[in-house]
Amino acid sequence: MSTELDIEFVRTQFPAFAEPSLAGTAFFENAGGSYACRQVIDRLGEYYRRLKVQPYGGYAASREAGQWMDQAYERLAPYLGVPPDWLHFGPSTSQNTYVLAQAARKRLRRGDEIIVSQQDHEANGGVWRHLSDDGVVVRNWNVDSRSGRLDPAALAALITPRTRLLAFPHCSNIVAEINPVRAIVAQARAAGVWTVVDAVSYAGHGLADLAELDVDAYLFSMYKTFGPHQGLMALRPAFLDWLGNEGHYFNAKQPRKRMVPAGPDHAQVAAAAGVAEYFDALDAHHFPSADPAHRAPRIRALLKAAEWPLLQKLLDAVKDHPALRLLGPADAARRAATVALQVTSGSPADVVAKLAERGIMAGSGHFYSVRLLEAMGLAPDPGVLRLSFVHYTSVADVDRLIDALNVVLPH
Repeated sequence: MSTELDIEFVRTQFPAFAEPSLAGTAFFENAGGSYACRQVIDRLGEYYRRLKVQPYGGYAASREAGQWMDQAYERLAPYLGVPPDWLHFGPSTSQNTYVLAQAARKRLRRGDEIIVSQQDHEANGGVWRHLSDDGVVVRNWNVDSRSGRLDPAALAALITPRTRLLAFPHCSNIVAEINPVRAIVAQARAAGVWTVVDAVSYAGHGLADLAELDVDAYLFSMYKTFGPHQGLMALRPAFLDWLGNEGHYFNAKQPRKRMVPAGPDHAQVAAAAGVAEYFDALDAHHFPSADPAHRAPRIRALLKAAEWPLLQKLLDAVKDHPALRLLGPADAARRAATVALQVTSGSPADVVAKLAERGIMAGSGHFYSVRLLEAMGLAPDPGVLRLSFVHYTSVADVDRLIDALNVVLPH
């Protein structure tokens, strides 16, 4: 069987593609939230039907409910290259980063320093910047004003003996350039600095091997990776121990409960295992004779190979368009499949409305990256036009998008 992605098979795994109300549309707002795979939807429905009880109790339904929740940790961990006890669910990535920052607040002292990138979504930037209210010194890792790029070489001048933590994205949700996470983390680790990586804009294009990246904290949203509306973070045990407990005091010795002050959403945690089941199904379909132990790298490669040609096709179509300015690299190999564009004729919202009339679902605005847009000389209001896709997007979808752009914004 060919290792080229079987798009027809993929689309059978997503009920949205059989939904009558979505017929005749092409979805290009995946950076705001992807379609959910059927394995997640099925697990969520069954959990609510059969297992919507307090989990981990002494009766059968309760025991099974707990087992379903445990499966989410156990099944997702191999796709991330870390042990299950590194994983922590929360209601959203924004909430998870907030909890991390509150935990760090107790460990940081007046005059301690943290570095926050100008490229960050506000959820991973603002929570750390607020620590300046307690006397923590916030150093800004600024972007290049034209490209929006973060220069790793500029980091050395920001790290001092008082630096305790560095927060930055795997890739921005605007410029989408993939940052060299491993090299950045190595530089920070050599100086004894904890690293917190926001992967919300990256993870939908393939879950990273966190053992290879060597990060201390890695956060992303399950609802942007074909799953339920939950945030998932992988925390190095040493970092978790440094942070301490943000949960109930009597749960302090239970690592999985330390960063979840309100308790988990049982059903959605249980449903998250469906993402791993979907990846398993992809692997079994495309590589039926391959060793299951090596699924994770095969799936990463499969998803990237499906996206890159389509991304390059879209980049080539927009990079020289007279009514558009492409933000970020024009080379698909350097970025994720999130394409933000400054609209130089009209407003992004108007373009989105006109695209919708042609069955194209897209987004506009600042996408919580106000600091980045301002650094690049762009007004957060009206912001940018954003077109984002994942591996279930077809060649026909991209062609339709390009044709629609040329009608809405003629050359």
